[in-house]
Amino acid sequence: MSKNGKHLFTSESVTEGHPDKVCDQISDSILDDLLSQDPKSRVACETLVTTGLVLIAGEISSLGYTDLQKVVRKTVMEIGYVKADYGFDYKTCSVLSSIHDQSSDIAMGVDELEEQEQGAGDQGLMFGFACRETKELMPLPIMMAHKLSRRLSDVRRQGILDYLRPDGKSQVTVEYEGHEPKRVDAVVIAAQHNPEIDLDDLRSDIRKSVIEQVIPPDMLDNNTSIFINRTGRFVQGGPFADTGVTGRKIIVDTYGGVGSHGGGCFSGKDPSKVDRSGSYMARYIAKNLVAAGIAERIEVQIAYAIGVADPVSIMVESYGTAKVSEDRIKELVRGHFALKPKEMIAQLDLLRPIYTKSAAFGHFGRTEPEFTWEWTDKAEALRQDAGL
Repeated sequence: MSKNGKHLFTSESVTEGHPDKVCDQISDSILDDLLSQDPKSRVACETLVTTGLVLIAGEISSLGYTDLQKVVRKTVMEIGYVKADYGFDYKTCSVLSSIHDQSSDIAMGVDELEEQEQGAGDQGLMFGFACRETKELMPLPIMMAHKLSRRLSDVRRQGILDYLRPDGKSQVTVEYEGHEPKRVDAVVIAAQHNPEIDLDDLRSDIRKSVIEQVIPPDMLDNNTSIFINRTGRFVQGGPFADTGVTGRKIIVDTYGGVGSHGGGCFSGKDPSKVDRSGSYMARYIAKNLVAAGIAERIEVQIAYAIGVADPVSIMVESYGTAKVSEDRIKELVRGHFALKPKEMIAQLDLLRPIYTKSAAFGHFGRTEPEFTWEWTDKAEALRQDAGL
């Protein structure tokens, strides 16, 4: 994002009923079920949904047993696909699976032996980001988009707008002056609904009960564009209208396009996969550095080689906002944060069944106590060590 001058930046979010998010939640529900029985479960679980079908595939090695039919149907029901006229529902969908054991070649590099510490589950690069734009230390566009999507879900579940169905999307465009957000330039909402609702009523209801409940009034003005179900009817949605696949909403899951992305998704992966644990640690690092006042805005990259415990590289980008040198920040990172897979898992307490909740409305900027990577418990020690 440009440091100087006026510009627009856009981020999107989706509701839990979006087909890709249905897949993320199913994959993470299976992961959680296995972790609750065996915290050392190795899980790489992929899901595909389409009209009347849930297909599970992947590699799982665990002392636990998961009843896939039960877990899948319970997840689909809790998302809200409970009626056959939605075109996809928990009672009538078929559930097929093709699961096999984790590769012994991968396990060899990941399992901890007497002569070998636990290595990374794969090669890869992970990014963490934090900034001062919101109280959550997240970029404003993605936080607003998530709050709109969550509000869409809430008004449906609470019966405030009882004609809404589970699928939906939001998008927010923010106007910046440098790094400072000034106003909301555009809001886009697409909400699945029952066929009998009048479109004008729906647009009025969503503006009043969703947008005006989320976007601060001082961020809206006469030049803000608001688009609600601009194509008209949105009756057919979810897996009936669109095929969903695990891991296709990686920008929604992270920072809404701000900063960089290593390319790996999170859902369906146990924490030995650094795509997940490394990304959570990178966010934890970035958030604590910003909370400590070391920088107003920072991006952290860590990278790993399969089977190797220590990261092969650490990078920080402070966008000219740091109060100490970036070399000094890297020293602080190495001194205050555990970066080997086993250490990251222990420090963030990741061997728990906490992941289904993360699979909708973003993995970052969350306030739930399970999201340990959002804690700022290192900030004071970092501040003191940096001499601020």
